[in-house]
Amino acid sequence: MQKRILIKETLGFAGQEILIQGWVRLRRDHGKLVFLDIRDRSAIIQVVVNAKVSESAYESAKELRPEDVVEIIGKVNKRPENAINKDLITGIVELEATGIKILSKAETLPFDTGSDHLNLELPTLLDNRGLSLRHPKISAIFKIQETIAKTFRDTLKGDGFTEIFVPTIVPIATEGGAEVFPIEYYNRKAYLAQSPQLYKQIMVSVFERVFTIAHAYRAEPSVTTRHLSEYTSLDVEMGFINSWEDLMDEVEKVIKSILEAVKRENEQELKLFNMEIPEIKKAIPRLKMREAQEIVFKRTGNDNRKEPDLDPKDEKEICQWAKDQTGVPFVFITHYPTKKRPFYTMPDPKDPDYTLSFDMLGFTEEWVTGGQRINDYEMLLENIKKWGNKKENFQVYLQAFKYGMPFEGGFAMGLERLTKDILGLVNIREASLFPRDMERVDERLSELK
Repeated sequence: MQKRILIKETLGFAGQEILIQGWVRLRRDHGKLVFLDIRDRSAIIQVVVNAKVSESAYESAKELRPEDVVEIIGKVNKRPENAINKDLITGIVELEATGIKILSKAETLPFDTGSDHLNLELPTLLDNRGLSLRHPKISAIFKIQETIAKTFRDTLKGDGFTEIFVPTIVPIATEGGAEVFPIEYYNRKAYLAQSPQLYKQIMVSVFERVFTIAHAYRAEPSVTTRHLSEYTSLDVEMGFINSWEDLMDEVEKVIKSILEAVKRENEQELKLFNMEIPEIKKAIPRLKMREAQEIVFKRTGNDNRKEPDLDPKDEKEICQWAKDQTGVPFVFITHYPTKKRPFYTMPDPKDPDYTLSFDMLGFTEEWVTGGQRINDYEMLLENIKKWGNKKENFQVYLQAFKYGMPFEGGFAMGLERLTKDILGLVNIREASLFPRDMERVDERLSELK
């Protein structure tokens, strides 16, 4: 049997006969010529089927429909200069078919997948997720997402971090509140984890520097363009910090690495979205929350200077301020109120009403959240009680601090949100393979029985 050649590799086989396998993306008939766009995991190539070259291949080609799975034997020819397709990796060649074998037939599609853009409403896009993901522009989202996750992992491993794998079934709600999913766990109640926070802190006492890529769950009773009920959290925790600002230094390094990698490795995918990756040439500005609110007030007249957090409009405006100052829309916002941060967050010794915590805003919204943690056992105990929790629910967590924990802190970022903003997507659900929210678990909840 002839060896299969990936479509991306056809550039090295000009003048030779090869075999490819893939899906029919598009068919165009022109008299005794049929043009096919064939895709596999590596790329798309144009196949020319000429009745004068192979009558049998031509007859087979006339039966093909989009998403049919095929095996094609043919000769790789270089395209004429005026026929080169600069939008394809394989645009300088085409395959002249001499044989076509249909491996699997596809039913008639519910919508046209052959255009450059899938002009569908989001519900229709998600209702047909198994099909819509095959479109090159949709699948490109997740090639970029892969680059983000890989670069996150590689950057941290290069800085001496150990990757860990934590549970998503937990005995308590990490950060308190009602926004948790309770589950029946044998004969007792458990929860889906809001974050891997407590476990990554524990592991600082083992490996000092750790990271994890974990699923996290938030039962937020709302449907927005920037939140999911299940998302992928890129989490980091590091011990023996000299200052809580060490954490922001690491964030800046990770974000720069991600942006550079996407720009370098996903040029073709970015073209589909007409997106350019900003280059961070200066240090990302660092502002206290109250300073940011003051800037927003002076720029817009919106007075939120007494609010405990930045609202979405404030975030967008302060990102614009950062872009005006440095050329890119990235900014650290620090010192959020103690009462609005989780119990484990370190208060600022100079002003205990505020914390040594931060958010890094990117483009228009929060990308990263983090800060220094309380490493003192007695202080943690006090805060657990103050936040209305019970000591006995945190025994495994507290054990790590009872027996010695260095100064430490960490941060987390949502994979889907980074993907969404880097590509300029309107809705975060577009950046999730199979999004979960109040309205959907694969199928729309109203349609589930």
